[in-house]
Amino acid sequence: MSADKDPTDFSEEACDPFDPFPKPVTIPITDVFDLHTIQPRDVKVVVEEYLHEARRLGFRGVRIIHGKGVGVQREIVRTILTRTSWVLDWTDAPPEAGGLGATIVSFKED
Repeated sequence: MSADKDPTDFSEEACDPFDPFPKPVTIPITDVFDLHTIQPRDVKVVVEEYLHEARRLGFRGVRIIHGKGVGVQREIVRTILTRTSWVLDWTDAPPEAGGLGATIVSFKED
């Protein structure tokens, strides 16, 4: 893309086919993270980064929405939680917060 092109122009003509997303996407970090918009191949790295950022921002815990499905994403999330030393505990969310489709995570205090 040439320097005189509008960086906010996302039309098909303006996009570089070899680099259609030249800038990283910024996702606001809140205490709830919905994985439905994340590609399955990216779930592991995105969840790990999300947990680090949530902790860095001072959250005491978070809710990760992974969906019910057959449980593959739930198991990926819980495997990450098992290996994360500063995660205190996790549990299924209550029914009104997603039930089996979400995991509530508590962080250890520093």
